[in-house]
Amino acid sequence: MAKDLVIVESPAKARTVGRFLGNKYEALASMGHVRDLPKGKMGVEIDEKGFHATYTVLPDKKKIVSELRKASKAAGTVYLATDPDREGEAISWHLINAIKIDPKKVKRVVFHEITKEAIKEAFDHPRELDQNLVDAQQARRILDRLVGYRLSPVLWGKVRRGLSAGRVQSVALRLVVDREREIGAFQPVEYWTIDANLAKHGDSAKKRIEFKAGLHSLKGDKKKMDIPNGDRSAELTSDLEGAVYGVSSIRKRETKSKPSAPFITSTMQQEAWRKLRYTARRTMQVAQQLYEGMEIGDEGLVGLITYMRTDSTTVAEAAIKETIGYIKSKYGAEYAPGSVRVYTKKVKGAQEAHEAIRPTSVLRAPETVRSYLKNDQFKLYSLVWQRMVASQMSDALFDSTTVEIEASSTKSDTQYQFRARGSVLKFPGFRTVYMESADEPASQDEETPSLPELAKEDVLDCLDLSKEQHFTQPPPRFTEATLIRTMEDKGIGRPSTYAPIMATILDRDYVLKDQGRFTPTKLGMAVTDLLKQHFPDIMDVGFTAKIEDQLDNVAEGQQEWEPMLKDFYEPFDKSIEKAMKEAERVPRDQIDEETDEFCEKCERPMVIKSGRFGRFMSCSGFPDCKNSKPIIIRVGVPCPECGKDMVERRQKGRGGKVFYGCSGYPDCKFALNQRPLPQPCPECDEMLVVSGRENARCLTCKWKGARPETEEEAEESMEEVA
Repeated sequence: MAKDLVIVESPAKARTVGRFLGNKYEALASMGHVRDLPKGKMGVEIDEKGFHATYTVLPDKKKIVSELRKASKAAGTVYLATDPDREGEAISWHLINAIKIDPKKVKRVVFHEITKEAIKEAFDHPRELDQNLVDAQQARRILDRLVGYRLSPVLWGKVRRGLSAGRVQSVALRLVVDREREIGAFQPVEYWTIDANLAKHGDSAKKRIEFKAGLHSLKGDKKKMDIPNGDRSAELTSDLEGAVYGVSSIRKRETKSKPSAPFITSTMQQEAWRKLRYTARRTMQVAQQLYEGMEIGDEGLVGLITYMRTDSTTVAEAAIKETIGYIKSKYGAEYAPGSVRVYTKKVKGAQEAHEAIRPTSVLRAPETVRSYLKNDQFKLYSLVWQRMVASQMSDALFDSTTVEIEASSTKSDTQYQFRARGSVLKFPGFRTVYMESADEPASQDEETPSLPELAKEDVLDCLDLSKEQHFTQPPPRFTEATLIRTMEDKGIGRPSTYAPIMATILDRDYVLKDQGRFTPTKLGMAVTDLLKQHFPDIMDVGFTAKIEDQLDNVAEGQQEWEPMLKDFYEPFDKSIEKAMKEAERVPRDQIDEETDEFCEKCERPMVIKSGRFGRFMSCSGFPDCKNSKPIIIRVGVPCPECGKDMVERRQKGRGGKVFYGCSGYPDCKFALNQRPLPQPCPECDEMLVVSGRENARCLTCKWKGARPETEEEAEESMEEVA
């Protein structure tokens, strides 16, 4: 009897699904898409009847297609078990056409987790292919091909050959460029604060509890006092010398902190960056491995998390029940909320039929599977598990106190209002398991130092007054986390697009990462300016979000895809023709980065350019002088073999991995994958290298420990203590 054929995307997924289905099925992998628009030409013809895409089997998939065609002919039924989103639906559609499967034999199965129960449920209830989802994916693919193939030549002619532009990537780049210009135009404003160090009058030095209160306003004025400069702060502190302090009011209340919703794609990428410093690309690669299945002891192959491309915070009822049961047994009934927490994620186009990212079973606590996972898999799984468990736990409770303090000047009879706040954690609730990280340091923590027992009209002693100068700060540069969050908030892109967008703007040298934050290059700024000038719609955030909404409408069957593309393409095509005629070429000095080095051959300044293999240093006199060399980043550590400087290098090709080698290459071939540290090993004085985020290890004696402080860090620590 012929076996039924199951087609999935990857070998790992095929092994896991095949294990649950048994011997009556043969599970094979397509290795992703088998067909696409051709390389080297647009592959889309446009006439009065519409848009006609020409799809071809990918060259490296011809053998796979042949094997799948042979297997499908021998099979009784062909189950297409590709991922449960538009991309997965489109892969199934392309498989049907490329393999030429008999439509009568085809069944589509969808599951959001690779577990025995989910697989059985999916195969018990197969469905037809969803053509609306296919149309939405096809519309996006054609739209992006049209934009890329028509816009990129404009950049070749007006900026430099080899550049690329994309419908969503260009808007993401604009966000980075606009933020950089906002920072450049920012004018800091000076302001001062005044604090009083207070204690309850009459308490002995041993019993006394000191606390700080900040000057807030004049008595009776609700508006916070503005202290614009040092002269004004000096006037106020002088008037406050010898003032009489007393408690005018005390307000106590219980405050609550609620847990965050389970992860969706964007929040997982954001939190993985904040806590683990994983890029969006790395996060999705590791999440894919956890979803497709890991070998877990006696359980065998099993998917550890649900599908990782989702914009919905919905969680299956059975998963919530299991989670609450685990919380009660592990932490106690008081850690479970009185009723089930329901999260509704307010994301444009969020597909509520999908599920949030969660463990397939919370009973697989991270420590129970640690020995079966690689380090990065364990860290990301722990994050997903903690977030899910915390999402169904009780609120954290705080006792918060606000004390209003009146200070009466003995010099001017002016009455000032000071304010002190104290907050103490009373019940940890979800914080026992997990706390979401912040993108930027908060101005005030949820938990602040406690205050002494005070009562209204208590007299206070002012131990000292302090004043401090501040300046308003510009908005911070984007990290991957904050850029993804901004794109999501503005409705730009969808779960599957965030990681490739981050990678593309980096790989194209449109932006650089400096301490984890995006800085646009001069090339990125020039490209953005040209596109903004001649393609205002393409570069408009609202317009891009509108296109995403229309694609969502196509997926839901509310809009036809070809009329939608026509409405976009006709004005876009006219803008292309106009730009090619009217746009001026960007001068070379507007895209080259200056350096403080000079050419050894002609003594003209060296500049940084971008080429096929990334950034390099070139003579500004090109083409008269063709001198060029790689960018050398010295790491401040001598080579242990020859004593020359160690430098940062990058493997050839875009996105090549960073490594560290001797500047004496090729005479000295010493190289490392881990960054060398300037501090020697505390045990043998040999070279230390970075190991993880905060640790180091010795290359010689295998010492491991916390990363030693540099002299500058040690001085900063001493200053903070002082």
